[in-house]
Amino acid sequence: MLIFDAHLDLAWNALEWNRDLLQPVSALREFERQFDCCATGDATTTLPALRDGNIGLVIATLLPRFNRKQAPLTFYQSRLAAFAAMQGQLAWYRTMVEAGQMAELSNVAELDQHVALWQQGDTSTAPIGFILSMEGSWAVPDPSYIERWYNMGLRILGPAHYGPDDYGHGTGSKGGLKEKGPELLREMDRVGMLLDVTHLSDDCFWQSLDIYTGPVLASHHNCRALVPGDRQLDDEQIQALLKRDSVIGLALDSWMIGPGWVRGKTDPKTVGLADAVNHIDHICQLAGNTQHCGIGSDLDGGFGKEQCPHDLETIADLQKIGELLSARNYSDADIAGIMHGNWVRFFQRALK
Repeated sequence: MLIFDAHLDLAWNALEWNRDLLQPVSALREFERQFDCCATGDATTTLPALRDGNIGLVIATLLPRFNRKQAPLTFYQSRLAAFAAMQGQLAWYRTMVEAGQMAELSNVAELDQHVALWQQGDTSTAPIGFILSMEGSWAVPDPSYIERWYNMGLRILGPAHYGPDDYGHGTGSKGGLKEKGPELLREMDRVGMLLDVTHLSDDCFWQSLDIYTGPVLASHHNCRALVPGDRQLDDEQIQALLKRDSVIGLALDSWMIGPGWVRGKTDPKTVGLADAVNHIDHICQLAGNTQHCGIGSDLDGGFGKEQCPHDLETIADLQKIGELLSARNYSDADIAGIMHGNWVRFFQRALK
């Protein structure tokens, strides 16, 4: 079955982690065994692995963040430097397009054409289609850059990531939008850039929904009712997203799947894909339908296999989610929606 994964930090892995994503996952793991300080666990995601899993469409990110142990050093100190650095990540995607490995999807016509390509048959060498997103707004020096970013292909922005920034507050911090936050959202609205509420603090979440009137998504979010913490959506937030006809992507970082997970200590065998599917099921029960769930795996988003469900070896194993949904008596049509159709429908409506 065709899969649409709504959150992969591909360029960040290629440039920050020095990963050749044209290689099989096994080759990355073999190469990184010689290092004891530079790898973020065993890799799970490359372009061949995406094809192995029939994952033909993704939201691919620009991620203005470093891999540094000291928290203050994980973020750019200069927004202009962050803007410049993201040109490098953007160049990586454009290089992949030139090489025939990826295809940029910036409007509905390109999206529809790419979906048709992947549904025609043999896709063993087909390009991976991507919609360009930015996770966090460190590379937006001021709101006037939104139109500039849109003209460079950016279609989605998550205004916050971890901690506070100049526009508002993200995961692990408390507070609402800052002085220029409302202007940022209004400029996004004006140019047609989509709002990703993932990582917004609770106050920022509600303030953003009040200000921003366009299509809203939650690319990689799970349920607070199942796993406590501000990184998750509570039921009231989920209901608000349902009213906006949003889609919520299932994230596969184990600490977001099973309660009580402690990084580096909890036995990975305690969390499986069946536990992840519980989050899909919770949203479907709240909605009374399956039209607002998708996948936003975030695989290799700063963690590796050691922090994934135990029955996931590579990203190709996302296919198991469909099998688990079938075992719970979800219909074939509903499963197809969760695996790709809901995201396709969302972007058919949301993209200009």
